[in-house]
Amino acid sequence: MPVDQHSDPFEEQLTAALHEAGGAFGSPGGALVAAGQARGHRLRLRRRAAVAGGAAGLALAGVSGALLTPWDGASTAKPSSVAASGSAGPASYSADDVVRTLRKLLPRGEFTVSDARGTGGDLPPLAAGVFDDGKGAGSVSVGLDRVPPGASGVDPSTAVMPCPKKGEQSPLDSCSTEVLPDRSAITVYQGYEYPDRREDTKAWGADLVTPAGHHVSVMEWNAAAEKGKPVTRPEPPLAVARLKALAAASDWRRIIDAMPERKQESRPSSPGSSARPGEMAGWLVLRKLTLLLPKNLQRVAHGSQETGYAYFVVDDGKGGSLVQVNVQPGMSDPAGDLYGSDAETLPDGTRVATRQEPGEKGGEGVVMWTVDTLRKDGLRVVISAFNASAQDRKATRAAPALTIGQLREIALSPRWRSAQD
Repeated sequence: MPVDQHSDPFEEQLTAALHEAGGAFGSPGGALVAAGQARGHRLRLRRRAAVAGGAAGLALAGVSGALLTPWDGASTAKPSSVAASGSAGPASYSADDVVRTLRKLLPRGEFTVSDARGTGGDLPPLAAGVFDDGKGAGSVSVGLDRVPPGASGVDPSTAVMPCPKKGEQSPLDSCSTEVLPDRSAITVYQGYEYPDRREDTKAWGADLVTPAGHHVSVMEWNAAAEKGKPVTRPEPPLAVARLKALAAASDWRRIIDAMPERKQESRPSSPGSSARPGEMAGWLVLRKLTLLLPKNLQRVAHGSQETGYAYFVVDDGKGGSLVQVNVQPGMSDPAGDLYGSDAETLPDGTRVATRQEPGEKGGEGVVMWTVDTLRKDGLRVVISAFNASAQDRKATRAAPALTIGQLREIALSPRWRSAQD
């Protein structure tokens, strides 16, 4: 995501979840700020968020519906290959296997594939396409990934996308998080593709994390694509209960178990991916930002893109404040266009530009404070903070929760040079 676009967590989070959950979708999409996820799948995840509508002041409504089991039984997806021994090695699943699993778990109707990945590639498994149950076509996507464990393993209640707090402004119609009997946590949310609801495209999703670190993100729309296609039905094709059941199906966990372990923090680029060599995985950007934020700030919401982008909504007791960071390698060539004569040059050659300006997404009274840095090796780190929890909402405080000095310290931290935390 170009730095100067200043991603909006809500608009990008419905998809951000999936982005984070695997950069799962190939096209961009909406997001869920309250759940806090980022420009993600432009998935739609690209992309979020964090990963999902525009009305403010909605009280959160509980999402009803009991968890269902797969409608045609609990048979497993047929693995495309198994270790030669037949017992020791894990199965691998092809893109066709992932699509076949989705078709099995969907209700009756026709599913047309637009994108799919198995467990053998650089990017996580994915199945995306158009589902029509006879009442209109709707886009449906499932992205699979693992949540990187912390020192004590995975806590699903904190790893799953969070809902907005009660009383907090939210563009969502509904958002609910619950813990299932197996201790998995699932968030189900309902909103619109565009926060300002300039179109009637609805975006609904379910984000599930298990204690073992399985991450399943499901998204659906009431149009044949998340953006650029006309609405074909009043609501997305899967009701809330079926959306939950699809995300919680055990079939997905078997596929995730077959994924090879991550060998490095940043994934190499591959066909169909916008990633460039050396780009930092979004979840790692988020983790670094977590460590660099002042300790006195409460983390209200968060999200990340597949590569290079993450954000937090923080609160120091004076109201929510969006903080976002972009990390881009190989930016030496356009440096002349990015940094004017007023930019500072540090002794080590790092260029630093500071800006205090109005927000870009139309939120009343919103200001954006930015520190833009470029190392001599071409690594660009840009961090911005706002005096609102989202750029398209009314300002809730006089100034961002972080000072220019704090933003500068974060942007210049040596942590951004490391492939580790």
